[in-house]
Amino acid sequence: MTSDIKDFDLDDPKMPKDVKRRAFESGNYPYEEKLRTETYEATLLALQTELVKLQSHLQDSDERVLAIFEGRDAAGKGGTIRRYLNYLNPRHNRTIALSKPTETERGQWYFQRYAAHLPTAGEQVLFDRSWYNRAVVEPVMGFCSEQQTETFLKDAPAFEKMVVDEGIHLFKFWLNIGQEMQLKRFHDRRHSELKSWKLSPVDRKALGMWDDYTVARNRMLEHTDSEHAPWTIIRSNDKRRARIAAIQKVLSKIEYKGRDDKLVNDIDENIVQSAATFLRHQSADE
Repeated sequence: MTSDIKDFDLDDPKMPKDVKRRAFESGNYPYEEKLRTETYEATLLALQTELVKLQSHLQDSDERVLAIFEGRDAAGKGGTIRRYLNYLNPRHNRTIALSKPTETERGQWYFQRYAAHLPTAGEQVLFDRSWYNRAVVEPVMGFCSEQQTETFLKDAPAFEKMVVDEGIHLFKFWLNIGQEMQLKRFHDRRHSELKSWKLSPVDRKALGMWDDYTVARNRMLEHTDSEHAPWTIIRSNDKRRARIAAIQKVLSKIEYKGRDDKLVNDIDENIVQSAATFLRHQSADE
C-alpha cells in the first residue's frame, strides 16, 4: 500500500482518482469492474424468489437456518443481509446485531447471549457479527485478554458442533475486502449524510491496525474452520457479486421444492473460496 493511500485523510472530501481505481483492484480482486447492473438486478431478484421458496419449505419442515456474517468494517455484511431478507416475512426471518455486552452478560458463559437468539422451528436468523467478535475485533482492540481468546478458539468448534447436531443449518461467511477498498468505503461513509453514523472512532482506529486484524483473522480461520461448520470466504470488493454468492451458498445446501438448481449452483469460484484455499493464497490477496 503506497504512501499516498496510507496517508490519505478521510476528512478530505476529494478522494484521489487513483485511490478509487485501485480500491476495486485491491487484494488481488479477480475482476476489473462491477457486475453489470442489469445482470445483478435480474440475478438478485431470481435468487430472492428462491429465498421465498426456501421460506415456505422451512415453515413446512420446521427446519432452521443460522447464518453468521463476519468481515472487516465496511466489508458489506449489513448490505448483504438486507438483500437476503428483503422479501421475507420478518416474523420468521431475523437479523441479530448485538451491542456490547451488559454487566450481567459479561458475567455469563460467553456464548450465552448468542445462544438466546438461535432460530426456532421454521426460522432463519442472520447474525451481523457474532460470537466471533472474541476472535478478531476484541483481541485486536484490547477488549479481551489473550487467555479469553484462546479459550474461545478452543470452545467455538464444540459449541458449533452442538448447534449443527441440533439440526440447525449453519453457515459462516467471512466477507473479505482489500485495504484500499476499505479506505474508499470509509471515505464514502464519512462524506455521506445518510451513512456517516456508520463510521465510528473504532473504525478510524482500525485503519491503522490492518495487519493486526489480518493475523487475528487467519488465526481464527485456522482454529475454527471445521468439517461440521466450515467457513466460506467471499471476496467482496464488488458488493453485487458478494451478495449473490452468499445467497447462492445457502440455497445450494438445502433441498426444497421447486429449487432452480442451475441458478443456485452457479457459484462463482473466483468469488467463493474455502478457508483452506484462502489461507494458502491470502498473502497475495491483502
